[in-house]
Amino acid sequence: MELQIIRTQHPKQKPAPGAKLGFGKIFTDHMFTMRYTEGQGWHDAKIEPYGPVEFDLATTVFHYAQGIFEGLKAFKNEKGEIRVFRPDENFKRMNRSAERMCIPQIDETFVLNGLFELLKIEKDWIPTEPGTALYIRPSIIATNVMLGVHASKEYLFFIILSPVGSYYAHGLEPTRLLVEDYYTRATIGGTGESKCIANYAVSLKAGEEAEKKSFDQVLWLDAKEKKYVEEVGSMNMFFVIGGEVVTPALVGSILPGITRKSCIELLAANGYKVSERRVSIDEVIEAQKNGTLDEAFGTGTAAVISPVGMMEYKGEDYVVNGGKMGPITKWLYDTITGIQSGRLPDPHGWVVRL
Repeated sequence: MELQIIRTQHPKQKPAPGAKLGFGKIFTDHMFTMRYTEGQGWHDAKIEPYGPVEFDLATTVFHYAQGIFEGLKAFKNEKGEIRVFRPDENFKRMNRSAERMCIPQIDETFVLNGLFELLKIEKDWIPTEPGTALYIRPSIIATNVMLGVHASKEYLFFIILSPVGSYYAHGLEPTRLLVEDYYTRATIGGTGESKCIANYAVSLKAGEEAEKKSFDQVLWLDAKEKKYVEEVGSMNMFFVIGGEVVTPALVGSILPGITRKSCIELLAANGYKVSERRVSIDEVIEAQKNGTLDEAFGTGTAAVISPVGMMEYKGEDYVVNGGKMGPITKWLYDTITGIQSGRLPDPHGWVVRL
């Protein structure tokens, strides 16, 4: 399959250096698109001007949520080199999500190369101020025009780009989490380990209620027993308990985060005791009470590493590390962002340079 490139004749005004970008509100001049038709496979790959796409109201994705997405970032260093952090992992995960959602597999090498071409065209959109990046959103949605609960026969794959600042308005200030013990996000055997669009819709209600109470995010517990910590809406979760870095095991209801994976590999390579296991909310609360909960933090592409300063559970507030970022959290943030930007060496070969 060939990649057609159609450049815009009406480029948009780029944000000025130092401008407040927010997150996911500004989009670049071009996008990558590709279509799937049963019997033909993926076809019609192109880089084209960014803009709206028309859909019939009976399009499958609107009714049955057959859609998936990914999120990754590109950076640019002082030499003008474009750097992309572990993009192969994102497209591997996308294919795993696609399998769960009955969506045809993509050629990971082809779409990676398409992304790289798109980034080269949009290189001037990549912000360079500390804490900024070009956010990359690949997605696949079902596009059959029909009503009926079965897998679509047509799909649209697309990649859009957005220059972004910090995911949280308060930057690296520790977040406040509300431990959710009523609503459920995902179950074992469900779609929690897939990055599908419906997962995020079911989290909105609890998230809105948490926001009304001045919390940043919801910390989800398992659906069966409401006992075990799972993840935050936009992040995987880590705790430092008695010197051990603990993250909930991937039991089928938790997204296998790429930043999570990178943190585990960095910690293990640098002599930290790190484990993936089921961790109950009672264990976390008891550790806070007896003084062994040293740190808590979330990990994800959007926020990278986000310290947790307080959790509320059953009406009680539990402050972590005096409400401040801990040393392991800071080391992981500095290390991962340093590797991404090129300030630090990349011994694991995680960065693709363009």
